[in-house]
Amino acid sequence: MALLKEWQKIAYDENKDKGLLQKFWANYFNLEKGVYEKLLTEPDTEVKGTVKELAEKYGLSVMEMTGFLDGINDSLVTPNPIEEMEEDTVVSLKFDKEKLYKNMVDAKADWLYELPQWESIFDEETRKALYLEQKKSGTVVKGPKVGRNDPCPCGSGRKYKQCCGKNKK
Repeated sequence: MALLKEWQKIAYDENKDKGLLQKFWANYFNLEKGVYEKLLTEPDTEVKGTVKELAEKYGLSVMEMTGFLDGINDSLVTPNPIEEMEEDTVVSLKFDKEKLYKNMVDAKADWLYELPQWESIFDEETRKALYLEQKKSGTVVKGPKVGRNDPCPCGSGRKYKQCCGKNKK
């Protein structure tokens, strides 16, 4: 079975006791933080190896490394083949710094996007700008509401109620 499927069975097991699942995730997030602390120390160095080699390098189990690879995959310069990945699959951890920061913000992972290592990568102004850009990207902005007697926004020159607003209740 591909590693990702095994990881998902463990990490997202709905039959598991909620307390145990919370402990599992708390432990995982702590391990994840440790890996990011090391990766962000040398952000321009490409870390490459098999899943098993990287797990050993960062002191993780193969399953924990699989979870890490699943989490970082959207932030990588070249995504890894995580769907069919096995222990001996060679993977890369070369990440796009801006994308990684924004994805951490999107995941509401303040323990990651507030790591002190980011200070040597982006100045405070850049971090704030990336944070706001990511937060705004998820915000839906609605245009002003068109009143029944207002001119139709389609440009026909008729009232909204006689044009595009007809039969809208």
